[in-house]
Amino acid sequence: MMATADEGVILVVEDDGAVRNLVATALDVHGYRHREAASATAALLDLTSSTDINLVILDLGLPDRDGVEVIEALRGWSRMPVIVLSARQEDADKVAALDAGADDYLTKPFSVEELLARVRVALRRLAYDSPATPTEAAIYRNGELLIDFGAGVATRGGEELHLTPIEYKLLALLARNTGKVLTHNYILKEVWGEAVASDLPSLRVFMATLRKKIEPDPANPRYLQTHVGIGYRMLRVEEAARL
Repeated sequence: MMATADEGVILVVEDDGAVRNLVATALDVHGYRHREAASATAALLDLTSSTDINLVILDLGLPDRDGVEVIEALRGWSRMPVIVLSARQEDADKVAALDAGADDYLTKPFSVEELLARVRVALRRLAYDSPATPTEAAIYRNGELLIDFGAGVATRGGEELHLTPIEYKLLALLARNTGKVLTHNYILKEVWGEAVASDLPSLRVFMATLRKKIEPDPANPRYLQTHVGIGYRMLRVEEAARL
């Protein structure tokens, strides 16, 4: 699948020249425009001075600043997708990056095809940010949880939930299927696409961060029920109270 000219520029932030060249070559072959940065300072300079960057592929182990700090700085003014590409494989590192505002997390060594699949998903998500159609502009209410699908905003008890794009997409998918158990594979295909449907660890990390944000007491969930080995279900709060 070749990129189109209006998809903007992908900024590859990676200090390892071999990895940077590998990613750049893969993007070139598939028609994506890109630029490269070997440090956090160079990346932030480009991000703050350019208007054509639509996506960031970001290493965490940069020589001058941690990549998580780059995400936090970027989230101060932009919601552009950030795909973390890192050698750090611990769940704590994934959670820290996702909590800071990363949209996706891929560990090294990585499959080029999987990275490209995630790039395609992230760029498609940008298209979803266009104004909602009348059929999409609906309000979902479940106890204190409210989702304005038209605005792309979720609140609990009147306070906005600061969700990453993938967290919001997971929440919207579960909300639109309230009461139904959605399998891991179904959720992965709907959110990430067929090419990455085997990435169950990433789904578990995202669901953990989402639960922390929407549940009053994550240890005793009212909204998100885990069906071990199967998937997840959005409960009506009245149903949750009986479980």
